[in-house]
Amino acid sequence: MPRRFGDRWMRATVGMLLLLMASAVAAGGPKAYVGNFKDNTVSVVDTGTNTVIATVPVATGPHGMASSADGRFVYVSGDGSSEVSVIDATTDRVAQPIDVGKSPHGLTVMPDGRTLLAAVYGEDRIAFIDIATQKVVGTVSVPKPHTIAVRPDGSVAYVASQQPGSFALVVIDPAKRAVIRKIPLEKPPRDLEFGYDGKWLYFTMAGTDAIQVLDPTSDKVVATIPTGPSPHLANVFRGAPAGTAVVQGPGELLLFDAATNAPGRSVPVGKQPHWMAAAADGKTIYVTGEGSNDLTVVDLITGQTKTVAVGNAPRKVVVQREPMKGSATGARVSIVNFAFAPTPLKIAAGQSVTWSNDDGAPHGLAYKDGAAGVDPLLPGKTFTRTFDKPGVYDYVCSVHPYMQGQVVVSAE
Repeated sequence: MPRRFGDRWMRATVGMLLLLMASAVAAGGPKAYVGNFKDNTVSVVDTGTNTVIATVPVATGPHGMASSADGRFVYVSGDGSSEVSVIDATTDRVAQPIDVGKSPHGLTVMPDGRTLLAAVYGEDRIAFIDIATQKVVGTVSVPKPHTIAVRPDGSVAYVASQQPGSFALVVIDPAKRAVIRKIPLEKPPRDLEFGYDGKWLYFTMAGTDAIQVLDPTSDKVVATIPTGPSPHLANVFRGAPAGTAVVQGPGELLLFDAATNAPGRSVPVGKQPHWMAAAADGKTIYVTGEGSNDLTVVDLITGQTKTVAVGNAPRKVVVQREPMKGSATGARVSIVNFAFAPTPLKIAAGQSVTWSNDDGAPHGLAYKDGAAGVDPLLPGKTFTRTFDKPGVYDYVCSVHPYMQGQVVVSAE
């Protein structure tokens, strides 16, 4: 071909390749995992492009779902089996199953990222699974446990107990692995979730068209949020402009004022919506449509929606967690309710820890070894420190010295 034409062709080809590469980079994002109940699969959705990029076979009847703290693994319970499938998020394949007992339902990861809790409905117990070894290391008896919510400071876990004739919220001390109290209910509890700051527990009950707002310091319902028929779950995500609730009857995502508990506008989503998950910034919500076989992506700022076709009867959805920036392992300490959690925090030398002020008040960090801290650390802000040498590192809140914490750094 003539040289001039060849040069133009080469420039156009290179330009197109660069454009495609740039588009690919821009499109990437954390992944959403959708459990298709009737297909026994999980659809993997790229949240950057809102497209399904993989389908993963899992245990029968995918029910509960949770992401590891570093986003490396996604856990899926199969309520038609005795297994929790462990999906390796780097390959989107099941790495191995964990045998937990008959008909596991809800799953949740403890705030320290070290323990997975599984509601083993068919055996009336909560299984404690060590994430490092992926082995069951403890159990607590709870009648017909359905879903689990852990307060962000890790101090307590609430379980929706659906035992006929004895419906209740069962409160567990995770450290002691023991039931500490029960809250009787007149109707079966469905789901329960702590807001990101741990101030309120939001739960729903079968046959009640309202969200219950419970104060965990008194175990009293302090407010109700009216909804349409069959609300399933509600939560307040970090960074979200409003609380959100999945309401199955009208097929909508209800927004509510987290300060006043007043219901606001509704956004239509798929048929028979079942579950929701939030993007890291809280401004995008992903809602499964069990009756329409889709995932609705809701922009809470604009109210606009997009629909992604997934498998048959999608129920649960979880968005892959992303490690905190500046921390190779995602080690994190939450400052909430004027306390550090978890403490002590155990890490290996060379790793980083990020403190996040999840409280309503300003705090600070002062390290007893003389390392530079921060004062003040305002609500919503973070501070990261890398620990290069083994040892025990004590610290306090520079604003409230009675708040004390500790990081234990091992040699490996």
